[in-house]
Amino acid sequence: MTKSFIHADFLLHTDAARDLYHHFAEGEPIYDYHCHLPPQLILDNHQFADLAEIWLGGDHYKWRAMRANGVQERFCTGDAKPREKFDAWCATVPNTLRNPLYHWSHLELARYFGITDTINPGSADKIWREANAKLAGMRVHDILSANKVAVICTTDDPADSLDTHVRISRLGLKTRVYPAFRPDKALTVNVPAAFNAWLEKLGGSAGVAVKSFEDYLSALQQRHTAFHAVGGRLSDHGMDDCPAEPCTAGEAKTIFDAARAGRAAPSSDLAKFSSFMMLQFGRWDAKAGWTKQLHLGALRSTNTRLLRQLGPDTGFDSIGDFAQTRALSRYLDTLDSTNELPRTILYNVNPADNYAFATMAGNFQDGSVPGKVQFGSGWWFLDQKEAMEWQLNALSNNGLLSRFVGMLTDSRSFLSYTRHEYFRRTLCNLLGAEMERGELPPDRALVGGMVKNICFANARAYFGLELDPVYRVA
Repeated sequence: MTKSFIHADFLLHTDAARDLYHHFAEGEPIYDYHCHLPPQLILDNHQFADLAEIWLGGDHYKWRAMRANGVQERFCTGDAKPREKFDAWCATVPNTLRNPLYHWSHLELARYFGITDTINPGSADKIWREANAKLAGMRVHDILSANKVAVICTTDDPADSLDTHVRISRLGLKTRVYPAFRPDKALTVNVPAAFNAWLEKLGGSAGVAVKSFEDYLSALQQRHTAFHAVGGRLSDHGMDDCPAEPCTAGEAKTIFDAARAGRAAPSSDLAKFSSFMMLQFGRWDAKAGWTKQLHLGALRSTNTRLLRQLGPDTGFDSIGDFAQTRALSRYLDTLDSTNELPRTILYNVNPADNYAFATMAGNFQDGSVPGKVQFGSGWWFLDQKEAMEWQLNALSNNGLLSRFVGMLTDSRSFLSYTRHEYFRRTLCNLLGAEMERGELPPDRALVGGMVKNICFANARAYFGLELDPVYRVA
């Protein structure tokens, strides 16, 4: 069997890079402040049935690659047997050379299962047998502990029950698990049937009969408070762009009433209603001391045939080309003008916006919190080595890399904690090369201290979430 190219100094091309990674980055805990892990699996301390479930279940990155390799849908999301899906993936991996999936898949095998074979059809039997044998003694809590995961912030709809999070908090895990408030469905007045069905669910969770616009605001604010009560301190929004159209409460009420009556809001009214609500959410976040995350720019669910067949989040999204900066500036400025701008992280999925977002963050620093407005880590299509370097360079050139809150997984997979390793190696390689070229001082305490902070300490200070005592101090 051919052995994997993954070794102790993978991606580390200089002595300085190797020193930074092994002495300042490698051992740091993980602060996963944005992901899509199912809380129920954490509560249940889920035991995965086999490698196909933990490796391929819900992973639309891998599904996209398999489809591009000519693999039929039944082997991606369909009814093929687990081993058949696994074999289809192993046959795909050799064709992913230079795609980050090649790196990630080999890192996952090496770190979780100690398997260093190169993935291909010839190694499939051995990998399946050895990984499944180790998986039999590996549950979700074991994975979190082995990866030193201090914090997980899941992605939760305001209408979701928080009972699972309450029960997780009683387990005594060293990993603290918190909900993040994701009210995207609260803006869907352009799809009245779905909006009204969601309102019924929201009202049930809030204990409010949502008949009027005032009821709607009250129910959402009650759920925001409920998230806070179980430790949540982050909100999150996934949008094409961040709208900032003038909209009065009366106009928002009229648009709401029309949607409640089954009349879809046209695009102009959708923008106005979304603008009004996003300002409400921002004010609630600021008052509660939360951090707001804005994930902007994805063009979602572009294949309508397969959206109908498979549903959203199955791998048919791409980078969007939306005008971002003027509306985003108005949104941030409106909140800042009344001193109601919360800590905010801006994520773009279009690399053309890197410098725009990095400079936008600098416009709204006010000295109250180091790095109050952050240019967030490479996201979705940009969470690979090249795009990570683009983001790090744009942030460094226009802000303070030293205050960056670092990487997140943004994943549905418990094997994705190797994304933090991948980021840390990329960061150390970038800085180490500059140290050896004389572009940074040969001061390992200075540069290494910054690396250490980016890996964990900055996030710990910035978000202020309660941690297990083992993770509270450096």
